Amino acid sequence: MTPREQLERGLAALGLALPAAANDRLLAYAALLGKWNKVYNLTALREEGQVVGRHLLDSLAVLPHLGQAQRLADIGSGGGLPGVPLAIARPELRVALVESNHKKSAFLQQAKIELQLANVEVHCLRVEALQPQEKFDIVISRALSDLAEFVRLAGHLVAEGGAILAMKGVHPYEEIARLPESWRVRETKPLSVPGLDAQRRLVIIERA
Repeated sequence: MTPREQLERGLAALGLALPAAANDRLLAYAALLGKWNKVYNLTALREEGQVVGRHLLDSLAVLPHLGQAQRLADIGSGGGLPGVPLAIARPELRVALVESNHKKSAFLQQAKIELQLANVEVHCLRVEALQPQEKFDIVISRALSDLAEFVRLAGHLVAEGGAILAMKGVHPYEEIARLPESWRVRETKPLSVPGLDAQRRLVIIERA
């Protein structure tokens, strides 16, 4: 199966209808990720087909849970996941990619330029140093391992009524128990990613 066929089948399985040209941009992003990965080690995956399932579809699986969000921050974005696929899928969504590694940030800037992502901003700094004029409806990450640490570092970025979305594997019972009293789990949602056997779960956290 070609990467395009894999992407189209995956989107159909997720029930997602994306804007015109989104599929082309997603595949161009996967190719760009593969090209830069040879030098900068952005991801452990080396084949475009793997990138489609484990990165693109995995990122897009959270799309139905963004609600009416207008501003999203992707913390520890790395190679742009999940922020770049979400920005491609929702052109009206303003996406901030926050990544302190200079080489990875350079890739994110290049991806923004090559893919003509006018709704994306790249911030090369540590998340605790980011002080935006407007806070974010959604603060999301695939990279930060501990929920309490995620809240401590990025909680100041969440707008009134906004939420933190943590993309996890198995249900993180122990991490949830360590959350500070000022935050609570609104809900956890299992994510079904086409072609991926591993467990995926979205933990949605809000101010208590």
